[in-house]
Amino acid sequence: MVDTSVLVAGIAGFKGDTPTTNPSAEFLRTWIERDTFTWLISAAILDEYVEVLRRCGVRRSVVGKVVNLLRETAEMITPSRSIDAQPDPDDAPFWECAEAGVADFIVTLNRTDFPQGRLTAKVIEPDEALPSSTTRRRKVGRR
Repeated sequence: MVDTSVLVAGIAGFKGDTPTTNPSAEFLRTWIERDTFTWLISAAILDEYVEVLRRCGVRRSVVGKVVNLLRETAEMITPSRSIDAQPDPDDAPFWECAEAGVADFIVTLNRTDFPQGRLTAKVIEPDEALPSSTTRRRKVGRR
């Protein structure tokens, strides 16, 4: 699972011809180049990504490329129950997707929004190693 904060910071690190310049950009580059984990998303998460990226002024074409990449490679999860995400109720779609998708981890820049004691998934930051229990699942024939 990838929190919106990491996606936005990562995309900002890809601006221009400069090499990746922050841990979030490195995290995204590693995922793109090495297929290091299965990215879990839900419809609500994808909608949030689009809304926040547009609000941050990311070009429409870049937003489209991100959405297309995730639709092709991420695993779409349909959460079956609501979760009271505290301290930030706006993060509920991430909590719900992580639980329904049995996520190994949630990567975020806002660790306080994802209290480890309330989540099954390990909460990490982009510069931390992925949990050793992470198993890669390939998206095969799903649309």
